[in-house]
Amino acid sequence: MLTRAGQAHAAFEAFPRGGLADIAPAGGGILVLAPHPDDESLGCGGLIALAARAGRMCTLALLTDGDASHTGSVEWPRDRLATQRRAEATRALDRLGHAPGRTIFLGLPDASVPSAGPGFDTAVGLIADRAVRDGCESIVAPWIEDPHCDHMACQLIAREVASRLGLRLWSYPVWGWLLQADAPLREPLSAPPRGISIDITSVLPRKRQAIAAHATQLGGVIVDAVSGFTLPDELLDACGRDVEILIEPVP
Repeated sequence: MLTRAGQAHAAFEAFPRGGLADIAPAGGGILVLAPHPDDESLGCGGLIALAARAGRMCTLALLTDGDASHTGSVEWPRDRLATQRRAEATRALDRLGHAPGRTIFLGLPDASVPSAGPGFDTAVGLIADRAVRDGCESIVAPWIEDPHCDHMACQLIAREVASRLGLRLWSYPVWGWLLQADAPLREPLSAPPRGISIDITSVLPRKRQAIAAHATQLGGVIVDAVSGFTLPDELLDACGRDVEILIEPVP
């Protein structure tokens, strides 16, 4: 039984190498869910870049506009910040080589992505419809242990879409990398986690350029917020390595 974050982290480091053929072995599309603009670049920017380079169908669904990252700013009210963060995401995805017509913005409430109820059902329906339209075989979403309510809700949405359509489900850590080793897992594992480690060395410069496109999250742009946010160096280091981890559900 794995009950602590440190055990999961150690298991991730032992994952075998894998690639696009493992994620979508039948050659179908890959649907990436990101709760906020920047999560796609941090968690699986390498995967997106590799898919683009290989000519594989990849669709990205951004659940929120991330407009709650700097509350109380007069210069950057939420509507202006939402517009800016969408533009940053578009710029980041362009740097990854992602086709612009393959991105959908759902505009769900930042810090309040629904994990149940009518809003949840609507989000699932919209994403499922797009997955069918784009011939998606697999869906990729944040790890359930990421300590952020929107990341957890995003994973639950992905699970429902995967169950409804029979898609393969993969998870990527973002904030979960920063969990202390003794932090309890929300969903203890009865067996070691399964997954793959993707070598993204060849596209790592693209990933780093994509992360840099999210300037509002890197400090210095919004300076008058009552509650401001800056991506910590520890997270940038964890997500800036030459590998990305994708986790499969434990049966």
